[in-house]
Parts: sequence; C-alpha cells; structure tokens
Amino acid sequence: MDLFHNLAIGFSTAAQPANLLYAFSGCLLGTLIGVLPGLGPLATIAMLLPITYALPPDAALIMLAGIYYGAQYGGSTTAIVVNLPGESSSVVTTIDGYQMAKQGRAGVALSTAAIGSFFAGCVATLALAALAGPLTATALLFGPKEFFALMILGLILASVLSSGPFIEGIGMVVLGMLLSLVGTDLNSGTQRFAFGVPQLFDGLDFVPLAMGIFGFAEIVKNLEQDDKLSLVTQKIANLFPTREDFRRMIPAVLRGTTLGTLLGVLPGGGAVLSSFASYTLEKKLSKHPEEFGKGAIEGIAGPESANNAGAQTSFIPLLTLGVPANVVMALMAGAMNIHNIQPGPEVMTKNPALFWGLIASMWVGNLMLLVLNLPLVGLWVKLLTIPYRYLFPAIMVFCSIGVYSINGGTFEIHEAAAFCVFGYVLIKLQLPAAPLLLGLVLGPAIEENFRRAMVLSRGDATVFLTSPLSASLLAAAAVAIILITLPAIRARREEALQE
Repeated sequence: MDLFHNLAIGFSTAAQPANLLYAFSGCLLGTLIGVLPGLGPLATIAMLLPITYALPPDAALIMLAGIYYGAQYGGSTTAIVVNLPGESSSVVTTIDGYQMAKQGRAGVALSTAAIGSFFAGCVATLALAALAGPLTATALLFGPKEFFALMILGLILASVLSSGPFIEGIGMVVLGMLLSLVGTDLNSGTQRFAFGVPQLFDGLDFVPLAMGIFGFAEIVKNLEQDDKLSLVTQKIANLFPTREDFRRMIPAVLRGTTLGTLLGVLPGGGAVLSSFASYTLEKKLSKHPEEFGKGAIEGIAGPESANNAGAQTSFIPLLTLGVPANVVMALMAGAMNIHNIQPGPEVMTKNPALFWGLIASMWVGNLMLLVLNLPLVGLWVKLLTIPYRYLFPAIMVFCSIGVYSINGGTFEIHEAAAFCVFGYVLIKLQLPAAPLLLGLVLGPAIEENFRRAMVLSRGDATVFLTSPLSASLLAAAAVAIILITLPAIRARREEALQE
C-alpha cells in the first residue's frame, strides 16, 4: 500500500500544469537532440544545466530526465530513416532499421522502435518505483566507511564497463577526483589549488566544465565531419506492424526490457551497454541469424526496448544510493547539487514529492513521447536537412548566454572555453572523458566520507575492514581490478567492446 500511496504523491506532483509543461519540453528537446546526429543527451543536458538555476528542483529534474529518455526515442528515427544514429545507443538500430527502410518498411521499423521503447519505459519505471523503497531503506543503514567503499566500487566498475582501456579510465577518474579538490577545504578553511583566484575559492564550477568538455568539444568535433546526408525519399507509410511482425517482435521486446532493466542499474551501464547487449543476445537466440543485418525486426525491437529500459533504471543507484551509474547520471547529480539536493537515500525521506514526482513523470513522459514520435516523424527527418554550419553557431551562442547567466561574469565563459579545448584534446587522444566527470562528481563525497571515517576511528585506516559491508565492497573492487588485469579477461573485454 505504501507504493500506491507514494505513487499518488508522485502523480499529484507530476500532474501539476507547470511540471507537465517541463516534462513535455524535456521530451520534445530530447527527441530533437536524439534526431540531430552528434548531439546526444550528454551534450544537451550539459548545455542546458544553466536553465535549471531558474527552475524549481522538481521541474528541473523532470525536464532533464525527459531529455535523457526522450533522446532514446529520437535517436532511432535517423538511425532507421537515414542510416545515421542520432544518439550512441541507437548505433545498433541502424544495422537492421535502415535495411527495413530501404525495403519500404520504414514505418513498421519506426513503430516497432516506438512501441518497444514505450513498453520498456513503463516496465522500467515500475521497477524503479518498486526497488526505490527497499534500496533507500538499506542505504540509510550505511555509515561513512560503507559509503566510501560503495563509491570506490562504483567508480571501479564504471571504468571496467566503459569503453577504452581500463588503465586510462582509472587515470581519468583520478584526474576528476583531483579537480574536485580545487577550492576551500571544508575542515580547515584553507584554499587548495585556487592560486589566489577568487572565482576558484568555491571550487571549479560544474556547469562550465561539463558544458566545455561534453558540449562545446563535441560540437567542434562534429564540425570536422561532412554534413551531407543521404535521405530516404520515399513516403513513410504503413506504420502498423503485421501479425507476423508482432509475433517476432514481442519476445524481443520482453527480452530487451528485462536485459535493459538489469544492466541499467550497474555502474557503467545504461542505454548504450543495454542496446548493444540486447542486439548480441537477439542474434544468438534467433533461429535465423542470417537475417540480421538484412532487416530483422528483432534487431530493432530488442535494442530499442533495452536502451529505454536502461536509461530509466540507471536512475535507481543515483536516487537511492547517491552513486551515478553513468556519466549522464553524473550530470543529473550535478543538477541536484545545484539545487542543494544531495543525491542518495535522503532524497526520498526529506523530499518525497520530488522523488516520486520524478518517477511518475517518467510514465507521463513515455506517453508524450509515443505521441510525439510517430505522427511527427516527417518533421524530424526534415530537420536533418539543416547544415551543421548553421545549426551549431546558434547553439553555442545560446549556451554561452546560459553560462554567462550563472554569475553574470565572463570568468565562467572563459572557463567553459578552456575546458572545451581540454575536451577536444581528450577526443583527439582518444581518452574517455566520462570517467573524469564521475570522479569529479563523486570526489567530494568520497573525500568527506573518508575523512569522517578516519576522524571517528581516530586515524585507524583498518576501520574500513572492520565493517563486513565495507570490507566486502572493497574486496569486490579489488577483485574487479585483478580480473581485468588477466590477459584472457582483458582480451574478452576488448572483443566485447569492439563488437
């Protein structure tokens, strides 16, 4: 009964006219960003963070969440119609989706993606609502040493499951944690690495850093690419799948939903990992694997269900444990910190309307996205004809205004420009930027819990091993590091990431 009572609180929050407007705005922006190649939810949320300063906390999070799972819908449109994924989790959809489009079945492919995404989103949101209470109650039993061990494990697993070499991922995590040290030491009040610059006394501003590395740097990278697209010219019709299509897609949707729901919770998981894993699973289970790559409907239904489920269940560790599962959730954590909301179990206990309102808004948002995507598919495809050279300058001007509005000074713009250069260098060196942001977001919490545990134990470092829970979490982190160094496992990881 508590679940239904909590959901009633959530729907009363989500159904407020202002929140419905922000949910619709987020879904619309997410779909738009998913359609436009090169601009994924990561860059968009980073660039729109300044807007959240002027919004109430619940409205800001509802809009940003809508952008995230809305991009999963929009990314499939260009993947199917023009063989160009608008979002990274839609890469596998191009394999069979575009082949169906060339066969004159683009409408069926688009409706398959929309139906699978809608079903998976609803199921994943139900899983989020069901698991939130028990996980939050468990997290309330954690002390400083348990939270420290949990965050270390989360960072290690995120590096193991992310793309790129493991050593480079760990190095970027450490760099992010070092950047989090800039500013005033809360215990002693002394300045650390501020070099006498007053704007750095409160630390590096999260918004210019995220916008520079993940927004502006991505735009600069995309400007290097050719913006000529080969559009499918035939009219998109016959949106409704046949009985045979339903027979083949329903099992794939169910498997993709289950897989995405589970993988979304893992550190380093989320939409991208879920979609690739689902495609691999569908190909292995299919009685006709030779059809994959030639227009197999399972190759759309499974991944599109998995990526939407993974996108929404990745909120679970952030909202209940305070550990972001991926870099987009790290940005969501940054948005919560902007509003003085500490991600973790206290969100549910101290602000239940926000917590359950966000969950309820996902059901509302999924319904909005179903209506937005199928009837307006022609409009989304038309947007692809806008050349990047016209689109991106307008985006950068808009985002620069947003950065300027943070404190009304030019320092933040210079900061974003500097991190744009830094992010572009990372791209050219093929170094993963996502672990850096995870380290930056979790760095202050790791330091705080470490120092609190050390103070309570009077400097005894073995305190982290006296608690069975913290010792188990640290042991799991150590085992993950040892396993990834084994040649056979490292080779298998690289093979899986390559696939």
